[in-house]
Amino acid sequence: MSESISKHAKHASKTPFDLSHKSIAIIGGVSYLGIIILGIFAEFFVRLQLIIPDDSTSTLNNLRASEFLFNLSIISDIIMIMLDITVAWVLYVLLKNTNKNLAMLSAFFRLIHAAVYSSVIMTLIFISLLINDNDYLPEVNNGQLILVLREAHSYGYDLGLIFFGIHCLLLGYLINISNIIPKTIGYLMAAAGLVYLIGSFTRFISPDHVETVSMIYIVALAAELSMAGWLLVKGSKLR
Repeated sequence: MSESISKHAKHASKTPFDLSHKSIAIIGGVSYLGIIILGIFAEFFVRLQLIIPDDSTSTLNNLRASEFLFNLSIISDIIMIMLDITVAWVLYVLLKNTNKNLAMLSAFFRLIHAAVYSSVIMTLIFISLLINDNDYLPEVNNGQLILVLREAHSYGYDLGLIFFGIHCLLLGYLINISNIIPKTIGYLMAAAGLVYLIGSFTRFISPDHVETVSMIYIVALAAELSMAGWLLVKGSKLR
């Protein structure tokens, strides 16, 4: 009788948010894949196409012709931040039994990255305000100011990636000492952390060489795709 009551109480205490690791992994995989897709869209298919370095006139004309697309890239970034917070939670839940303190620290660094980039998005909003309005700073060339704001966005983005790089290093170590996620992905995530740190510090120390080191980001993309893929495919087999 007492055992029956105990089981009933345990069942009654559950809420719709008591998700299995399988459900949490799928949420993480979908979120991570969403981050990658939205990030590529916003940066490579929109901003890099519309904003031309050292050509303020063409940049302003491009933005005026594709203002909706540029604003859509801002919305994509905002959604990315929300998904990033979700992934931080997912990875913490999955790895907290491996080392709770380290899993929490890793999550904090990812959340700091999200917070930094949240503030950096303001540079894009300022650009949006300047596209068709000369009333804010009538004595300033909007196109030139947009290029300055774009440069500030790049520096702010890399500042956030420094924290994200540390998160990836911690995550890689956590994965390698756990029995949940393959060690290969752990090594890839650690390598991604080094890539983000090298690329970001290059921006601050030697900005002229940013393009030179840009190809190493392929390693980071491979690592994050692998992480997203595992969460979606293999993670769905967790209990």
